[in-house]
Amino acid sequence: MWMKTVFWGLLLFMLVATTMAVEYGARSHNSGPWSWCDPATGYKVSTLTGCRAMVKLQCVGSQVPEAVLRDCCQQLANIDNEWCRCGDLSSMLRSVYQELGVREGKEVLPGCLKEVMKLTAASVPEVCKVPIPNPSGDRAGVCYWAAYPDT
Repeated sequence: MWMKTVFWGLLLFMLVATTMAVEYGARSHNSGPWSWCDPATGYKVSTLTGCRAMVKLQCVGSQVPEAVLRDCCQQLANIDNEWCRCGDLSSMLRSVYQELGVREGKEVLPGCLKEVMKLTAASVPEVCKVPIPNPSGDRAGVCYWAAYPDT
């Protein structure tokens, strides 16, 4: 008798779990905490104007004023969902490239290589000591997309 109860209990559990998975998009490639950062779901991407200025200054080797650094770090920390911080930095970087008309070339600004700008932007969470999800278990670090070309 108890085997029937266990069987029906497991069947009911699987039915509920499957229904929830479909409802919340678990089968989607865009599921997980980072999916909350998708503008298609209504998320508003932060422009990170302070970080934009900081990354440009650092990339050309200029001194970053304390106020610019503070603004950047505050803007990044103001992104409530830490899963969205690297995505917003990546969006900011793409908009800088677009603004400067960068295509496949290596130089973004005079004296600033594209790869250097990308690594500079990706390291903002570490510079600011603002937590981001990181597979290594650290709460701060470098955005994962820095390791991939054409970001």
